[in-house]
This record gives sequence, structure tokens and C-alpha cells, in this order.
Amino acid sequence: MPLSTEPLRVLGAWSELSRQARNELQHRGTLQALAPQLREAICRIIEDVRINGDDALLRALAEFDGCEIGKANLRVDETDFARARTNLDSSLLAAIRDGISHIRRFNEQLVTRADWSFESEPGLVVGEKVTPIESVGLSIPGGKASYPSVLMHLGTAAVVAEVPRIVATIPPLQSAGGRVDDAVLAVAQELGITEVYRVNGPAGVAALAFGTETVPRVRKVVGPGSPPVVCAQLEIQRYGCETVMMMGPSESMILADETADVRLLAADLLNEAEHGPDSASILVTDSSALIAAIQAEVAGQLAKLPEPRRSFATAALGKNGGAILVRDMDEGAEVANEYAPEHLQVVVKDDGALLDQLQHAGEILLGKWTPISAANFLIGCPATLPTGGFAKSSGGVTALTFLKRTAIARADERALRRMSESIVTLAAYEGFPAHEAAVRVRLTVPTRS
Repeated sequence: MPLSTEPLRVLGAWSELSRQARNELQHRGTLQALAPQLREAICRIIEDVRINGDDALLRALAEFDGCEIGKANLRVDETDFARARTNLDSSLLAAIRDGISHIRRFNEQLVTRADWSFESEPGLVVGEKVTPIESVGLSIPGGKASYPSVLMHLGTAAVVAEVPRIVATIPPLQSAGGRVDDAVLAVAQELGITEVYRVNGPAGVAALAFGTETVPRVRKVVGPGSPPVVCAQLEIQRYGCETVMMMGPSESMILADETADVRLLAADLLNEAEHGPDSASILVTDSSALIAAIQAEVAGQLAKLPEPRRSFATAALGKNGGAILVRDMDEGAEVANEYAPEHLQVVVKDDGALLDQLQHAGEILLGKWTPISAANFLIGCPATLPTGGFAKSSGGVTALTFLKRTAIARADERALRRMSESIVTLAAYEGFPAHEAAVRVRLTVPTRS
């Protein structure tokens, strides 16, 4: 890709980008999560947890988090929750409750229609029964920083879905002697989640998949994370534990035209860029003048960020992202659909017309008053979203993620006799005589008058 000394790397015109340049954009985090060396290291951790249970969790905490604890301290107890209640700032607790309220209302709308049925033909009723998954594990990032908003989104969705057993794992704070963040524990309390375990990220994913002496096995593991955590989630699927693909590293794309406010646009480009060294932030515009104008503004705002956020954002805007010039916003929509970003912000004159063309994104945020940070924390839309192009086949984590659908049907004699010829014809063609016989035997039963 072309090199640039400016903070926002200029990738050039989309129509002129080479196949290699496009591929590098497309594959982003998936290559990191599937890197052979990382996969080998994560597989060793997973196998250790699978075979050695709690002892492996303690080893991982000591090696990767610098935290030496005993087995009895793997589970967060009432002392930890009480400390969180005492220490938490009242304004932070109010913000948490505000966020949970919005997230709850959004998810409640999703589950208003549950079981359903209709008469497909006379005598045949079909439908679905919707029930929650019996147990879920919420993998919450931590260790070097705290992310109560992640548990707000995941936990609220699981609670609205009425999952019977909700388990949360979180790496302890490395700067606090193995203590779990107070704000995360406050969220758990607000949601009534009592099973919280202090474990390392990848090792915690494995513990949820297999179960240990302390951590229970669950049916599904959900949560964003670094490439090691994502890799661990990919690997546990080989053992029959379901996960949601693929939640990290963070990425954002902004579609903007000449009407965009340069100062706001620069702030929005930095929004997701500060997440980590593997994040990506991309501007797609039909205005070369906008790309030129925004460089100084990005540089000025970037310089005000503290480390390591400044370095993270520099990578996201430079080697991992940049600016793409398109002929018009129609081509911009094509770029967005091909990239399928986690976060897609649209700041154009006619966003309604453009929205109709946008098909693949974890979320679509319309207008300059809908920044990504508002969606991350408070709006209520899912904030744990597919990355790495998986927005082409999946969406964000909501209450629906924690529900399963069971088909239900009831046919009476009239309906089965009507369908019988088609059934036995298909059974015979596919070579299943017992299937055929199960219908034919019913045809010998005298018809009721």
C-alpha cells in the first residue's frame, strides 16, 4: 500500500488499489487470530486447562497477569462485591444504570415476538418454540484496563433472554494485586449476575468450554477480546462449545462527503482507533479536499491523546487503516459492503438514500450526532459486534444470541394423507425405506368417519 507521512494514511482511489492492497484490508484481524505461532501458544493453554483445570488457570494468571492467588480466590466472593458497592463513584453508578436501561429496552423489543405458529395447510400446524440457552459464559476483557460497558451489553442481553445460568470471567487488574474492577462488579450486581471468576482471558475461555473444579462448563461463550482471546474462542469450537464469530480487534469505517465537519470527523476517526495496536480506522470519501483538510486536524487531536492510546491510534490510522477516495458515495457503499466493518458511521448529505445501499456492517450510525462512543456505551444497540468481515454473515450480540428456536409441528390424519405421496416419493428416491414405511403404515389405518 502507498506510504504516507501524514497521520491518516492515504490509500488512494479505490478503483486503482491493487488486489493485494484490498486483500490486506479485508483480512485484517483474521490473520492475527489465525497466525500459526499464536494458535500453537493458545492451544497449549487450552489443553492445559482441559487436562489440569484450576491448576492451569492459576498458572495462566501467574504467567500472563502477574497474579498469584489460591484456588479459593478464583471466584469473586461477597467481600469483593461489598468493596465495589463501597468504592464506586455515584456518578459512574448512575451512568451504568443509564446504559443498562437503554440496552434493556432495545433487547426487550427483540423478544416481544417469541413462540409462533400458523396453519400451513388444512390440518397441518407448524411453528417454533423459543427458549433460552441453558448456560452462557461472558468473557469480559480486563487485565490492563477495565470495560464495564462490555458486561453491561452482554449481561443485559442474557438477562433479557432469561438465561438460567450466566457466568462471567474477567482477568484481574494487574495494577491492583489481583482485584477485579469495581465497576464491572457493580454491573454484575445491577444485573443479578453472581458467578464471576477472576481468570486470564484465553484460559478463561477454555475454562468455560470444559469446566474446571471451580468454573462451570457452559454451552456458549461470548465476548470480545484481543487476538489471543479470539483465537481461543475459535479453538474451543472444535470441542463442541459454541462461540460467536468474531469479536475483535476493533475496526471502524466512516463514509463522509464534503458536508462533514472536519473537527468532528477527526474525533470520530480517533474514536475506535485508540482501542489497541491492532485496531483499524478507515475514512471513505468522494472528496479529495476533505482528505487533505482533515490531516492537520487529526494530527492536532492525535497529539493530545495520552500514551499508549496515541500509539494505538497512530497504528489504526496508519498501517492498519487510512483514507480511501471513491468516485461517489455509491462506490463508497460498495467499499463499505466489501469491507463489512464492525462500526460504520455515515456522515453525508443524504444518509437515508445511502442507507438503502448498505448491507454489511455490525452497526450503522447515521449523522454527526451519533458518534461511535454513544453506541459503545449508552444508545442500547449491541456494542459487541462482528469484526474481520464477519458482518457479512452475522450481527451483534443481543438477546437473540442467547435464545434457541425449536420447530414444532402437528399434523392430523387428513394432512398426512394429503402429503403422503410426496413424502414416500422423496423417501424412495433418497433410498430410505424405513422413512417410506413410517408413512405407508399409517395409510393402512382405516380412515375415521
